Amino acid sequence: MSAGNSDIILERMMTLHPKVIDLVLDRAERLLAALGNPERQLPAVIHIAGTNGKGSTQAMMRAGIEGAGKTAHAYTSPHLARFHERIRVAGELISEEYLTEVLDECYVANGEQSITYFEITTCAAFLAFSRQKADYTLLEVGLGGRVDVTNVVDKPALTIITPVSLDHQQFLGETLPEIAGEKAGIIKRGVPCIVGPQEDAALEVIEAKAARLGAPLLVYGQHWHVGVERDRLIYQDETGLLDLPKPALLGAHQVRNAGAAIAGLRALGFDEDACGAAMTDATWPARMQRLKNGPLVQSAPEIELWLDGGHNAAAGEAIGELLGTLPARKTYLICGMLNTKDVNGYMRPLAQHAEHLIGVSIPGEKNTLPAETTAKAAQDAGLNSSVASSVQKALDEIAAMAPEARVLICGSLYLAGDVLRSNG
Repeated sequence: MSAGNSDIILERMMTLHPKVIDLVLDRAERLLAALGNPERQLPAVIHIAGTNGKGSTQAMMRAGIEGAGKTAHAYTSPHLARFHERIRVAGELISEEYLTEVLDECYVANGEQSITYFEITTCAAFLAFSRQKADYTLLEVGLGGRVDVTNVVDKPALTIITPVSLDHQQFLGETLPEIAGEKAGIIKRGVPCIVGPQEDAALEVIEAKAARLGAPLLVYGQHWHVGVERDRLIYQDETGLLDLPKPALLGAHQVRNAGAAIAGLRALGFDEDACGAAMTDATWPARMQRLKNGPLVQSAPEIELWLDGGHNAAAGEAIGELLGTLPARKTYLICGMLNTKDVNGYMRPLAQHAEHLIGVSIPGEKNTLPAETTAKAAQDAGLNSSVASSVQKALDEIAAMAPEARVLICGSLYLAGDVLRSNG
């Protein structure tokens, strides 16, 4: 199959299993064996699980690794605008030609056997990584951890568990300890694990799993501490104190994610300069991203336009906390969410920080909440609301009412991806 056909192959891969999510490892293990087990040929793996902050922590670690003159493969999901965003080969987004090559090879090796889209595309990422030289491999868990396809790596160099909270209960369990048990499934015998801030119920599960496997833990609040003093990030662990720039990624929650990234870099032997690069050089789209160019911005030039893809109650709290620290300005929300999310839990922390919410349906997404349902949840949370047929229509309405307002487009990574595509 010729280069330039990755979208065609990806479409075909969607038909190989009746479910989008089906958490087992045997299908991926079968395909990886047929491919020569590329997951065993990766440079040192840093495996990251958690409910919130996985992608941001990975982005900061990658910036630190590259700031030290090293290279890293990186795997993340979901993508926002193009599938290629999921796979960075030695620091660069995978090319269309190389992506097509590894996707096609995986599709042929799998034949007509059942396998999910995420499983086979993750196998393709492993194949791409195994054939290109790099110093590290950063792997972000797709869902959970214990039976996520990224967990086929037997002996990572380091694992990281970012904050765990309630999300994806239909797949991971109804309680925090159950979900923490799934996340803790990435812990491996004897492999150090960095643990971000956790509720006690989650931490107990993580600590118990690590004790059974003899995995050394480096836990926030016990082995490392992080905070902001005089507009600087202050990190301290058992080897000393670092005085660093604040993270380029905005929000108090990013300070905690930065702490996990620094703890990881230090555990791998990186110095203060690498930790500084992790703070200043990291970028991560749709995480309180200020939009400054593109058709949406041009259509309302006086609007201060932001984009965030957070989608659960913990994300709502983080966004609300950040909005409370920004300079005073009338704030409006354009929100679209999936029907699998805790929309009420997401809305409650935002209500005190916004004048009005306009609900939208997510274009092309079969699991979108109807705009009317999102608006009703906002009303129930004490937030004035209405609906619009699109993000552009909602922005036009806000610009007419309050042309110098702050507008945050929020509620889903799928909505964020649609915005990034349409905004060019």
